Amino acid sequence: MTSEAENLQLSVHVVSERENFNISGPSHLTTVDWENPNHRRSVAACLVQGVYILERDRQEKRVNTQALAPPWWKSFHFHLYRLLIDDVDSCIFGAIYQLTSIPLDPNNSAPRYVIAFRGTITKGDAFTRDFELDIHIIKNGLHQTSRFETAIQAVRHVVATYGSSNVWLTGHSLGSAMAMLAGKNMAKTGVYLEAFLFNPPFLSAPIEKIKDKKVKHGIRFAGSVITAGLALAMKNNNQTSRSGGTFSALSTWLPCLFVNPADHICSEYVGYFEHRKRMDEMGAGGIERLATQHSLGGLLMNVMGVQSEEPLHLIPSANLTVNRTPVRDFKDAHGIHQWWRDDLHLDTKIYKL
Repeated sequence: MTSEAENLQLSVHVVSERENFNISGPSHLTTVDWENPNHRRSVAACLVQGVYILERDRQEKRVNTQALAPPWWKSFHFHLYRLLIDDVDSCIFGAIYQLTSIPLDPNNSAPRYVIAFRGTITKGDAFTRDFELDIHIIKNGLHQTSRFETAIQAVRHVVATYGSSNVWLTGHSLGSAMAMLAGKNMAKTGVYLEAFLFNPPFLSAPIEKIKDKKVKHGIRFAGSVITAGLALAMKNNNQTSRSGGTFSALSTWLPCLFVNPADHICSEYVGYFEHRKRMDEMGAGGIERLATQHSLGGLLMNVMGVQSEEPLHLIPSANLTVNRTPVRDFKDAHGIHQWWRDDLHLDTKIYKL
């Protein structure tokens, strides 16, 4: 039986392995083909991991040769252009990377700059602030936070300076929500950024967990009818009209979403898009096109006179990748590490409204 000290050492060893690029990174990815979607996905995920490790390096005071973060971007010929620091607790929540090895082909889809955001860190002094931001996502208030203001200013600066075609957005979990919100804000102005969103939060009842397909579809169908009916009844309401117009303005933006059906935080995206497709096949596409623009909870709050912001997860179009590879537990299903593996069973579909 191991002692408490030995357990602690084992825990530290496991964490270090996860953070060490040479042990846990994509060893198969020795050369990046920027036209290969698997390579693009893997690099984007590694750059997000780089932000996680940057914050862990800061917490553990690992500097110079002790720092574990640099290989997560240097291995793909990126330079750390700028850190994104939260003004509340001074934690590192994002980073801007600059590609230093530019392909000679001008039509190559390699990014010049990648803006990456990490998710919640459950250990160390960043957790309190991260958890606060998670609550803001639940309340549809992420746009009101100073962290997001820092993020969107950085995105606008890079786009204005270097052009939208040269910029990627990426993030995981909470960071995926930040990237999603930034991408939606830019899309509303006609700027459509390439986005790689890993395990993006979708706040809804866990309908996707229901095994019986008929029951699951019945619940979704009833929800769509109620939501569409309520939205139609409130068509003269300013909030409803504004939401519909905003939703249509986003239809050209096609972010890449990466979800795992075993991760309840993001799994509802599977049903969200598949249900739209099924409703079209049933001839009920008009109902669903109206329902998918609105949140039932938000509409009910409007009925009660409480103005509700547009839920973050409502998007008209996406390139959705579902990881069907079996996982051991929720930690594996939600983790960023799954997305740079080369043995995944992936289903990818494009959905456009």
